[in-house]
Amino acid sequence: MTVRDALNVAMEEEMLRDESVFIMGEEVARYNGAYKITKGLLDKFGEKRVVDTPITEMGFAGMAVGAALAGLRPVCEFMTFNFAMQAIDQIVNSAGKTYYMSGGNVPCPVVFRGPNGAAAGVGAQHSQDYAAWYGSVPGLKVVSPWSAEDCKGLLKVHSGSIHSTCRSLSAAIRDPNPVVFLENEMMYGISFPMSQEAMSDNFTLPIGKCKVERVGKDVTIVAHSKMVTHSMEAAEILEKEEGIQAEVINLRSIRPLDIDTIKESVKKTNRLLIVEGGFPAFGVGSEICAQIIESEAFDYLDAPVERVTGADVPTPYATNLEALAFPDTPLIVKVAKRALYRV
Repeated sequence: MTVRDALNVAMEEEMLRDESVFIMGEEVARYNGAYKITKGLLDKFGEKRVVDTPITEMGFAGMAVGAALAGLRPVCEFMTFNFAMQAIDQIVNSAGKTYYMSGGNVPCPVVFRGPNGAAAGVGAQHSQDYAAWYGSVPGLKVVSPWSAEDCKGLLKVHSGSIHSTCRSLSAAIRDPNPVVFLENEMMYGISFPMSQEAMSDNFTLPIGKCKVERVGKDVTIVAHSKMVTHSMEAAEILEKEEGIQAEVINLRSIRPLDIDTIKESVKKTNRLLIVEGGFPAFGVGSEICAQIIESEAFDYLDAPVERVTGADVPTPYATNLEALAFPDTPLIVKVAKRALYRV
C-alpha cells in the first residue's frame, strides 16, 4: 500500500466509525486534496464532513481548534506545513495549551496534518522540517511517520476514552491532545508491505513508541520520516561491504520521544548516529544527543555521538545545490564508518 492510500484509508475508516470526525483544508474536497490524500472522501461523506476552506491558514486552523473544543474531531490539512507558519499561534497557543490550562477538563482533539520537510525544487520557503519546532512545545504531540503502516496506525482512532490523561499514548485522531502529524511529500507515492494486522479496521499504533526496523550490534542509526529510507539503504551497504551490522530505529514519534528504546540500543551497539532532514541547530538530533549524554547510556558510548542533518542554509532552489543540502545514503554510510573508526 502506498503512503497516500494508507492515509486515505485511515481517515475513511475513522469517519465511518465516528461521525464527529471531519476534514477541512484547502482543496481537500472538490479537488480531492492537493496531493490526493483525501481522494473520494467528499463523494462518500459530503460537504459537511469534507470542507474546502479559503486560503487562510490562521482562519481555518482556528476554526478547527474551536470545533475540537466544542466536541468534534477535526483533521485539519495544511497544503504544506510551511504554510502552517501562518497558523502557528492557533496550533501552539490555542490548541497546545488549553488542555493543561483547563486542568484536563477541556480536551482539544484536533489533528494538524500535511507534508513537512524538503520536497523537490520548491525553494527555501517550502522546504523546512518543523519536527523540532513543534517538538519543543509542551501540550502538543508530534508524529513523523515513515511507512504506510506507520501512517495508518498512527493516524487512526484508538479505543481509549477521550478524557484519558496526558499520559495516554493513543493514535492521533482519538487523542485528547492536539497532534501535529508530519508527513513527507516525497513519500506519498512509495509503496510498503502491509501486515494482515495493519489491514484491519481496528489497527492502531501508540504515539510515543519507536520501531526497530533492523536489528544490529555494531552501530545504532536513529532516523525519522524519509531519512529512515536512506538509513535502511545505508545499513544494507554497511553489511554488504564491511560486515557492519547497523541497528536502524524509526522514531515514528518526535514528542513524546521514546528515548528508552534508543538507550537500550546504544547499550548494545556502543555507538549512535542520528539522521534527520532538518537544520542542524537545535534539532531533533540535538535533543536525542543531549538526552543520551545526560543518561546512564553515556557510559556505554565508545565513540562520540554523530549527527547527520540538512545543511545550515536556507534550502537552495538550484537542483545541484539542493542535492547537496540534505543527507543521502552514501553520507550515512561514511559517517557510520567514522563512528566505528573505519575511515
